[in-house]
Amino acid sequence: MSNLRVRPAKASGEVIAVTPASAGWRYVGFHLHKLKAGETVRGKPSDREACLVLVTGRATISAGSQNFGTLGERMTPFAGKPWSVYVPAAEPWSVTAATDLDLAVCTAPGKAGSHPVRLIGPDDTSQEVRGTGTSTRYVTNILPDILDAAHSLLVVEVITPGGHSSSYPPHKHDVDDPPRETQLEETYYHRLQPASGFAFQRVYSDDRSLDEAIVIEDGDVTLVPRGYHPCAATHGHDLYYLNVMAGPKRLWKFHNDPAHAWLLKPTA
Repeated sequence: MSNLRVRPAKASGEVIAVTPASAGWRYVGFHLHKLKAGETVRGKPSDREACLVLVTGRATISAGSQNFGTLGERMTPFAGKPWSVYVPAAEPWSVTAATDLDLAVCTAPGKAGSHPVRLIGPDDTSQEVRGTGTSTRYVTNILPDILDAAHSLLVVEVITPGGHSSSYPPHKHDVDDPPRETQLEETYYHRLQPASGFAFQRVYSDDRSLDEAIVIEDGDVTLVPRGYHPCAATHGHDLYYLNVMAGPKRLWKFHNDPAHAWLLKPTA
């Protein structure tokens, strides 16, 4: 099995735990908690900021000195936009499930006092359509780089219809050379509809010193330390993924694979 594929470790509780130490990088952390109604997970004050994303289910969330009450309505990540809460470094947080809950905890290095605790409701997120034809996919921006919304974190959701390609044409962001390109580590948390399906992701570098093709199943996380990283959703199975990115600069500037640049040329 690829060391870039992280599978759920168990059926409930903290089922995914990606840390900078486990991934062998510096910035991105990703944790996925599957909770039953009444169960609670807490985060202690630390030097990392967090974005708490309700992937599915309802929960009561508090962060810092604020209690946001019970949030969430979607029971599948394919139905509507998410509720999220941004938590800066040095602030505690708590989430108590009101229903079965899939909670994503996205983390990166933070700075105390740089940004306030903030509720990010569905109306606070922007949506866009990327690509054309069978590379069309649907993006929900939770913590985009166009907003001064966090110290390090970039967080986005994407829905890719069955039979479509995503993160395509292949692009990379592994060189710290802004504004041409920025260095960003990245995780993909994948879900499939129906859940019995599968998808594919390739992670590769120009010199092919990194070149892995990964089979994705429902609930998997893929790691992108560097290189190009396109996805393909198989026919009949829609693909959802939650992206977490962070690096030396909070800016998303990418470089397309020159071998596929022709895909971006306008057609007559």
